[in-house]
Amino acid sequence: MSATVVEINVDRTRAVTLTFDDGLVCEFPLPELRAACPCATCRARRDQGRPAWGGHPDPIEIVDATLAGAWGLSVQWNDGHDTGIYPWASLRRWYDGTSAEVSG
Repeated sequence: MSATVVEINVDRTRAVTLTFDDGLVCEFPLPELRAACPCATCRARRDQGRPAWGGHPDPIEIVDATLAGAWGLSVQWNDGHDTGIYPWASLRRWYDGTSAEVSG
C-alpha cells in the first residue's frame, strides 16, 4: 500500500480526490471527510458517541486547504473548524477499508 500522493484535487463544494503513486484514485466526499476529522476534539466527541460534525452548515464546504508538510492535508471548513490534519497514510487505510476512521 502506497501512501505517497502525486496529485490532489480539492473541490471545495464536493470532495477531495487523491491520486497515489501506485495509480489508485481515492475520492473523499466532504460530509464524510468532515465527520471523520482526526483532531483531538472530534475524536473525543466520537469516543463519547457524539458526532464530530453535527451537519451544520449544510452543505459543508472547504474554505481553505493546505499541505501539512509532505504527509497530509490541513483543512479549514465553513463551520469554522480548522484543527484537523488528514495524513495521507490514514486516508489511504480508510479508503482501503483497513481503518474505521482517519487518524494520525
